Amino acid sequence: MRSSMRTSGVKMSGMRTVSVLPVLAVLLLACGGQDSVQGDRLLVLAASSLQFALPEIVQEFERRTDVGVDIVLGSSGNLVAQIENGAPGDLFLSADRAFVDRLESEGHVVPGTKRDYATGRIAIVVPPGRRLPEGLGDLAAPEYAVVALANPESAPYGLAAKQALESAGLWTVVAPKVVFSESVAQAAQFVRTENADAGIIALSVVLENDGWEHRLIDPALHVPIIQAAAVIAGSAHVEAATELRDLITSPDGVAILAQYGFGPAEEP
Repeated sequence: MRSSMRTSGVKMSGMRTVSVLPVLAVLLLACGGQDSVQGDRLLVLAASSLQFALPEIVQEFERRTDVGVDIVLGSSGNLVAQIENGAPGDLFLSADRAFVDRLESEGHVVPGTKRDYATGRIAIVVPPGRRLPEGLGDLAAPEYAVVALANPESAPYGLAAKQALESAGLWTVVAPKVVFSESVAQAAQFVRTENADAGIIALSVVLENDGWEHRLIDPALHVPIIQAAAVIAGSAHVEAATELRDLITSPDGVAILAQYGFGPAEEP
């Protein structure tokens, strides 16, 4: 069963708190030195699409291993830039394979640790009480004056949303209405606070917002969102980071991800 997790300290019944840190924390850790700040805790840099699913998997990992985990959430592109600039971390969970491939080609991940772990879906959402579009074409209507998307240059879900609009022949019509956010989590916030009349965001984020109706977008309209993981080069906890990656890709991890709208790692 999915839990309603909204705070930076996520706690499920009978289990200890999982620390979810702002992306700025990566820079602060870099200033202090990884070993001195982290100690024996794992630092996971994860795409915002995992903001609800990952803490549940981490709770299970901590129960099994007694290893503490801190999670930093952000857009995949911004997290990659920080890794490239020497920010500390143990495991990177990207919203697409391309960013992990980039880090691998640059020598920023431990060889042999890259693994796909899920596929994502995108959906149209509107604030509670608003008319839900029947499809992408409705976003051209005047009632949807502001449409929230994650930045396609740094957020794979934003790129998929733009590709879907382009494939449907709607990008030139909808583009003037688009407000770009740093991540899918921020795009969801724009819709939640009614600063956008609609949004195209990750299904995994939609499902954890009470009262939101959504319309799934045909995955044939965009490149498959294949999410991938890898252990970050320079990690002081390669073995534990690999164990967490293995849990995420195990049947138990896949089952948890499925509850949040993620599909299996193989392409549809």
